Amino acid sequence: MTSKDFFGYISEHYKKDLPFVAYSLPNTFETKAVLQKDDALYKIEDYNETGFVFAPFDIRKDAILLPYSKSRMLITSEDIEVNEYESMPFETENDKPHHLHLVEKAIGSIKKNEFQKVVVSRKEVLKLESSLEVLKTFKTLLNNYNSAFVYCWYHPKVGLWLGATPETLLSIERNQFSTMALAGTQDYHGTLDVNWKPKEVKEQKIVADYVVKTLEADTKNLEISDVKTVKAGKLLHLRTDINGELIDHSKSIQKLILKLHPTPAVCGLPKIDAMQFILDNEHYNREFYSGFLGELNKETKIKPRSGRRNIENMAYSYNKRSTNLYVNLRCMQIKDQEAILYVGGGITSDSNPESEWEETVNKTNTIKSVIVS
Repeated sequence: MTSKDFFGYISEHYKKDLPFVAYSLPNTFETKAVLQKDDALYKIEDYNETGFVFAPFDIRKDAILLPYSKSRMLITSEDIEVNEYESMPFETENDKPHHLHLVEKAIGSIKKNEFQKVVVSRKEVLKLESSLEVLKTFKTLLNNYNSAFVYCWYHPKVGLWLGATPETLLSIERNQFSTMALAGTQDYHGTLDVNWKPKEVKEQKIVADYVVKTLEADTKNLEISDVKTVKAGKLLHLRTDINGELIDHSKSIQKLILKLHPTPAVCGLPKIDAMQFILDNEHYNREFYSGFLGELNKETKIKPRSGRRNIENMAYSYNKRSTNLYVNLRCMQIKDQEAILYVGGGITSDSNPESEWEETVNKTNTIKSVIVS
């Protein structure tokens, strides 16, 4: 399908006020879409469903499903053309004193041994001077962040979200899985050869150790990479890749999701204590920020290669089932004439409030630069 037709179908669907998601997996050159044929609100029951899932930070709340069986599927492999653009002018509302106080309170709680790490966040409200060009902004995200999971998600009964997240929650194909521990942030200045402060190294190790420990009971043959520096947009992070096999695939997806989410990269450790601090002190609803989203139990028909030698094998095509879920970071919610940006950072005993504030500012700039009218 041509990219012109692809975006034309999405545009018409959006005008009809029907649910959809358009997205691209990291480091691929395909853009996909799921166009739901009705406006019903379908919800996840046990993660045996098939469709595109959009789940909130608070796992106790409903995760939304765009079912494949109720949707039209689109795909394009063409380059996405974006005309030259300028970032939309906007007024920014933020509350630096509140965030500094929140970080100071978190550090104090850690030093009292109430928890080891906590991720505190804030939202920044941008007053838009004109209506956001949703698909144009999505195209701009695609062209700027090929190494991220880029998406535009809409449901008339929930809202409109866009983002470009660098973090995988869980990928599964047959009995093989992969995930990552991503934490620590600094600006990118043209090289991956950088020094990391002890605070960032400690923060990333907390996440990696938690993920490995969480997976041990339900997996085998774990492979844990060395810590590496990776680029995400204009920022650098520390990442450990973790791969292995599921012991019981039929029961593992929901179990692993409930164990992993929310990870220490978006919540803290111990999880329950950190989450309670967040709920008591952030004073706003994260909604789908730091939740997760992606393909759930997606089936793809795999055919043998064509050719004379493979004719007799053509009958042996099979369906490959895969799940690809991503943590909803570097995202924004569009409401009326406002773009609401969500951003946070991991706090340890070594954190500095002013530095933590600057980190959130740098992260919001990732999204601000692609907001176009």
